[in-house]
Amino acid sequence: MSAADRPDRPGAFREGAGSRGHDEDDVAPRGARDVANTPGAGGGHAAGGWTPADPGPLGLAAFATTTFMLSCANAGVLGQGAMMPNTLPVVLSLAFAFGGLAQLLAGMWEFRTGNTFGAVAFTSFGAFWLSFFALGQFGYLKELTMQGKTVEGHAIGLYLIAWGIFTAYMFIASLRTTGAIALVFLLLAATFFVLGFGNYGGNMDMVKIGGYLGIATAIAAWYGSFAGVANSTFGRIVAPVIALKRD
Repeated sequence: MSAADRPDRPGAFREGAGSRGHDEDDVAPRGARDVANTPGAGGGHAAGGWTPADPGPLGLAAFATTTFMLSCANAGVLGQGAMMPNTLPVVLSLAFAFGGLAQLLAGMWEFRTGNTFGAVAFTSFGAFWLSFFALGQFGYLKELTMQGKTVEGHAIGLYLIAWGIFTAYMFIASLRTTGAIALVFLLLAATFFVLGFGNYGGNMDMVKIGGYLGIATAIAAWYGSFAGVANSTFGRIVAPVIALKRD
């Protein structure tokens, strides 16, 4: 799937963003017509019918903001860990509303646009944040803690490592999107693995390093979101995202 080569549609999350794609009235193979072909900064009515706006910037913003808050806690920037009583309500609220629901909606809208990569990524990470919310809100983490620090560390560590595996193969797929998105997935995979092994082994220094990696991931994702919004609104390249696929 390719994005149109017009300067008003340089979305950061498009597969092959910046390369030449299908015309608006074409029906792409595998249903891969890109939302980037929609005229106007906010989506609207194309010649062939209504097409939604690009949901990518919303998904990236939701992911970046929630990741930033949790990562600051993991890095000790907030003065305490992510699961401490004074931090947990703030992180969980953001995880449910923005990182979870908003990102899940972005994933559903990506299905509508035919962007398989965006749909899988946003839906999956929206579900990740909802699962994180459930762990903290419904007392599951407390139950793990009651079984001992080792059991808790192993459970959380495996949970994060599993997400690292998913993120790693999504990174490979991201090499056909843009440099901005590939950087997000590279940093995120590193974050999950470092946090995962840190928790599994009870190594708080590794958890702090994972927190700083998460902050870097959030900054990269915010840039991708900014690029998608700014480039679409201004109708030209304001923030380059570096297309990795050329037809």
